[in-house]
Amino acid sequence: MEISLRARVRAGDPDAFGQLFDEHASVVHRHAVRMTGDRGTADDIVSLTFLEAWRLRERVLPGDDSLRPWLLGIATNVTRNTARAARRHQAALVRIPPPDPVPDFADEVTRRMADTEELAAAQRALRKLRRGEREAFTLCVWEGLDAATAAEALGVAVGTVRSRLSRARKRLRKLTDLELGLGQAQKQEELKQEQNQEQEREAQRPAPVGQSPGSRRQAARSTPKSTQEKTR
Repeated sequence: MEISLRARVRAGDPDAFGQLFDEHASVVHRHAVRMTGDRGTADDIVSLTFLEAWRLRERVLPGDDSLRPWLLGIATNVTRNTARAARRHQAALVRIPPPDPVPDFADEVTRRMADTEELAAAQRALRKLRRGEREAFTLCVWEGLDAATAAEALGVAVGTVRSRLSRARKRLRKLTDLELGLGQAQKQEELKQEQNQEQEREAQRPAPVGQSPGSRRQAARSTPKSTQEKTR
């Protein structure tokens, strides 16, 4: 009789954990990205989730059901702990005098996510939900778990998951629309600032001898294009 994957994981079979990782690592990573909005943090959460799964392997119950809900429950707890650790770290950094800023554009590009603007807005909106609402939404909507399975993963009652999910759905659409509107307004403001800066730089450029900056700009606007080309 073939031994189930659950039994092999419970017994600490390394090959079983390799199979478990191959089958579910991408699911855990996707869940972590959606919870945190950061791929680098999600990579760490995947590693910590499977380390924690190894530590908790004896708690796996017998049966043939998928271990996906169990892993997602562990990943959710790891995400909570990671967020708390990040907040403590940030609070400690605030107390340290900041060093002289050194711009690193390569780092900035590397950290950018290749997600759509809508997903980025949804993630920002998701972070504004209560933690329980956020976890219920990601597990039930993005990961496709039913309420009972999500309740098992989170260790709460089914009714609690359903009520949290209902509240999350109502709030998330409104918050996402707001985030998208704020993003468009910010882009327009940045474009306006760039245009103003360009106009200021143009005004500060030295004019030719005998010509004021104002007359030079006026001449450029009034001179026909064909005349300018001949002059060049």
